[in-house]
Amino acid sequence: MRIGILGAGDMADALGTQWARAGHEVLISGRDPGRSAARAERMSARAGAVVRAGTWAEAAGFGQAGVVAVREAGLLATLQAAGAALRGKPLIDVTNAAEPAAYDPTRSLARRISDITGAHVVKGFNLCHVDVWRMTPPVFDGRPLAVPLCGDDPAALEAARTLVADLGCTPVDGGGLERAAQLEATAAFMIGLWFGGADAQAVLPPLALSGAHEPPAYD
Repeated sequence: MRIGILGAGDMADALGTQWARAGHEVLISGRDPGRSAARAERMSARAGAVVRAGTWAEAAGFGQAGVVAVREAGLLATLQAAGAALRGKPLIDVTNAAEPAAYDPTRSLARRISDITGAHVVKGFNLCHVDVWRMTPPVFDGRPLAVPLCGDDPAALEAARTLVADLGCTPVDGGGLERAAQLEATAAFMIGLWFGGADAQAVLPPLALSGAHEPPAYD
């Protein structure tokens, strides 16, 4: 799969390197062409595969799937620079609110990206620190990391599931894109706990102790 990443920071580095190692073609993009090119060179060395760098527009046009991995402050300008090439394309949004404590669940980042680009947005990969995505693979107590995905388009969700599995993780159906706001709010809440020194993973009980219930329907 060709993956165009809007971003050349740590998340683009961690995820892009893993996907290049798994056999995908990766192109990253950032505000500074020289720094993006240097980052792509380092990623290539670690992945054992060529990672390229280009402009925002080149990354948008390159990918069979795109990834948004920029800070919230630069999101609008990045999407505008990417242009119309994202329309109708699977686009994975890994972003989180700049200030988790002030996150507004009525203004979903994923929905904003969808409205601006016309892409088939899937929210995912936003619950973990970048160091987790550098693990090969992310496994804790013998269990592969589960990655919830929220999106409406079947083809975009299938592309996202493939990219989750290629990290050695387990994709989890999180429902439609309207539930992305809840996934973003979960990240904001958990990040606040981690910043406070709490073991956020210990907040929830194991599945066997979560009560008797039917899986939710997201139709």
